[in-house]
Formats: sequence, C-alpha cells, structure tokens
Amino acid sequence: MEDLEEISLTEMEGFRIGHAQDSRAGTGCSVVIPEGGAAGGVDVRGGAPGTRETDLLKPGNLAEKINAVLLTGGSAFGLAAADGVMKYLEERGSGFAAGEFSVPLVPAAVLFDLNCGEEKVRPDRKMGYQACLKAASDQQLNGNYGVGTGATVGKYAGQENAMKGGVGQFLYRLGDVKIGVLAVVNCLGDVYDPESCRLIAGARTDNNGREGLLAAEDREAFVRLAAARAAGNFTSGNTVLAAVFTNARLSPSGASRLAGICHDAIARTVRPSHTMLDGDTIFVLARGPVEADLSLLASLGVEVTSRAIIRAIKETESAYGYPGYVDLSESEDK
Repeated sequence: MEDLEEISLTEMEGFRIGHAQDSRAGTGCSVVIPEGGAAGGVDVRGGAPGTRETDLLKPGNLAEKINAVLLTGGSAFGLAAADGVMKYLEERGSGFAAGEFSVPLVPAAVLFDLNCGEEKVRPDRKMGYQACLKAASDQQLNGNYGVGTGATVGKYAGQENAMKGGVGQFLYRLGDVKIGVLAVVNCLGDVYDPESCRLIAGARTDNNGREGLLAAEDREAFVRLAAARAAGNFTSGNTVLAAVFTNARLSPSGASRLAGICHDAIARTVRPSHTMLDGDTIFVLARGPVEADLSLLASLGVEVTSRAIIRAIKETESAYGYPGYVDLSESEDK
C-alpha cells in the first residue's frame, strides 16, 4: 500500500490559488484557478446559502468545464467580486466558447462578515481581479487571509462571544492521486479537532483562556441551540465553504458526488453543522488525467477537507475584537 503524504500546492500541477483582502475593513476573497478549466461539481447543504452560477454545475447541463471558483466575504454583496475574476479570465482567453466570444464560468459562494471591520466595504470587481493577479502555484497562506479575513465561529451564543475563524489549505498525495482543499470556517457552531476529539474554537464565556469555551460546560448542541434561540442570539450569516481540487479525472456527476461526500468533513468538525442559518457549500474542480476510484477519492476528500478546516482555525490570529486560536494557545503556554 502506498503511503499517504501531505504535499504543497507546488506539487499539484495545474492549480493556482489567490487571495485579496482589505484588512482594515475586515473582508476579502479567495480564488482557485484550474489551468485550462476543470470538470466542476457542487453540493449545497446549508439552509442559508449565497451562491452564483451553481446551476451550471448540475449534471446534464451544457458546460463541461469551469474556469475558476470564488469564495468571498461580503455576504451577497460580495458576489460582485466574481465580475473581476471573469474580467481576468476573459483577458486571457479563458472561458466557454460562444461563437466569437469567450465567457468565463466562475461559480461562487459567499460568507457573512459584515460584523467585522467596516460593514460598508465589501469584496468587489477590483478585489476579485486582485485575487487572480495574486494567484500562484506556491500559495501557502492560512488564517486571516482572503475570504477568511473577517470569518468568525461559534456565534450561537451571540456575536460578542464568538471567536475568529479563517481560511485553511491542505493537500494529500496517494500514489499518483493528488487532492487538495481550500476551506473557510465562518460557522454558527463550535469547531472540534476529529483527531483529538477536542473542542478548539467556538462560543465563549468571559474567560480569556481556551478553557472558557462555552461547550466545555454544556456539551449538548441542541440544548445550546435552544438557549440561543430563546435569548435571540442567532446570527443570520454563517457558513463553511470549501473548494476541493484534484488531478483525478471525473465527470461533472462524479465531481458533484465527491462534493456531497466531502460534507462529511463539516459534520465531523463543526457542531452543529448544516443548520438553517449556515450556507455550507462545497465545490469540486477535477482536472485529470489520473484515473481514480471515486470511493477512494471520496475517503481522501473527507480527510483532507477536515484537515483544511482544522488548519483554518489553528493558524488564525485574534482580530476585530475576536480571539484567535493562535493567541489563546500562546497565552496558555506561558
């Protein structure tokens, strides 16, 4: 049996990742660009999604390849950043051939970060274009970057008790098969590390250490949700977004199946997940030529998505008044 190995994006041929953000305003966006396009799939499980161009990813539709995936802050306003991604791709001749025209296909999904920084500043056409200009095959940024700039987690006890979320990237290789994930964590619920089964981020009490996480005192998610509803503490904008990318050959239907199975990673790491107040969405970009068993690829996809989610939390620093995992860990080590 060949060994499972973590790799860097430089070892994943044909994919580039770019981030752009306004740190003062507390928002940003991230883009995944497959060179020459990729078969695409999507699965939306959250009850409050904000998306663009997801219908074209349904199996049976005309488009067989997409040109980029955009993950962006700014709530529904942030979908405007996709215009900048389209402009960048059009200038380079990438897109669906429609007669003499080339129309880039850019599915996108948003998260709500208007409660960070300046709420009137959102990702726009210019920021989407900047993310593409910064797209590189050696991208290694995690935490408070791109779409993760204004992400927060654990909001069921009120925004004032939330922690900082962020963006995370993780890639695996097994033999010739390579699979990676870019994920951003902005969930209503708490985040657990599936390896240790430990609660690592979420709703907090007034305690400054990580032992002050609310769920450490009350581990019943349904009890916490009921208490939050009674107190009127629900925040309407939450989500986990992910873009899964692979060198495996998949049809659009296979890509959508993989996207659906990768939602298991959100269920593993976020409690509660897929609520009516989350917009949990996973995209898949498959750019062959490696032949791979879909069941094997799905198992790898769940594992790598889980690890990207945990990395997004563990490399996040405090910002905008929300404590981050990195700073809490440092304070506990002293």
